[in-house]
Amino acid sequence: MKFTNAIVRKPSKSMVQGLTSANLGSPNYQNALRQHKSYVAALQSCGVKVKILDADENYPDSTFVEDVALLTPHCAIITNPGAPSRRGEIENMKHVVKDFYSEIEEIKSPGFIEAGDIMMVGKHYYIGLSARTNREGAQQLIHILEKYDLTGSLVKLEKVLHLKTGLAYLENNNLVVCGEFLSNTGFQKFNRIEIPEEESYAANCIWINDKVIIPAGYPLAKQKILDAGYDIIEVDVSEFRKLDGGLSCLSLRF
Repeated sequence: MKFTNAIVRKPSKSMVQGLTSANLGSPNYQNALRQHKSYVAALQSCGVKVKILDADENYPDSTFVEDVALLTPHCAIITNPGAPSRRGEIENMKHVVKDFYSEIEEIKSPGFIEAGDIMMVGKHYYIGLSARTNREGAQQLIHILEKYDLTGSLVKLEKVLHLKTGLAYLENNNLVVCGEFLSNTGFQKFNRIEIPEEESYAANCIWINDKVIIPAGYPLAKQKILDAGYDIIEVDVSEFRKLDGGLSCLSLRF
C-alpha cells in the first residue's frame, strides 16, 4: 500500500465550540493553526500531496475530515456522521472527492457511520460499532465494500469514542493496540504493539509510506514503535486532543 494524496481542512475559529468529553479545556485557536501547519508538513515529508481545504466556520469539528469520508483504492464513500452537528459537512466533501474519484458511494439514514470507526487492513475493513456508528450504517458500508471486492467486519466498542482511538494498523501485519482491544480475540493474529494505558492517546498514530506519525510527548509508545522498526515523525496535536481528536482524524489519506 502506498499513499499519494491527503486531504486536510484548516481548523476554524469556531472549533472552541466543538464536541468533546476530554475535560482538557478549550482549544487555543492560534496554537491549533500552528500545530495543523506542522501536521501538514509531516504528511508532506512522507511523500504525499496534501490538498488543504479552507476552514468552515459553520462546523466546529470540520477539521476532523477523516470522519466524513472513507477513501478506498476503488471508490470514495461519503459517510453519515452519528453526531448530528456534523452531518452538514458531507455536502462539501462530496464536491471535494469528485476531483479524485469517479465512483462515489454514500451511507444513508437510518444508517450512521464515522470513518474514525473504520480501520483498513489490506482489502479488509474493521468497523467499530460506537455511539457514532450504528449497525445499519456498518451493514451499508459492508454492502458497498463487497461491490468492489473488499470485505468488512464488525467490532463492538465498550469505552472508546472511535475504533481508531485504540487501534492503528502499521502495515506488515503490525497493529498498535491499547485499552479494551488488548483482550479482543479478533486481533490476536497480528504482531501487536501494545501501548500502556497512561499513553493511550498515542495509540492513534498513522502509517504513511513506511513512516509513522505519532503525537508528541509519549516516550513509551514512541520507543515501542521504534523497536518495531519504523521511522517516526512526532507532531504536537495537543489542541486537537481537547476535542477528542487524534492524528488520524485530521486527514484523509489515499
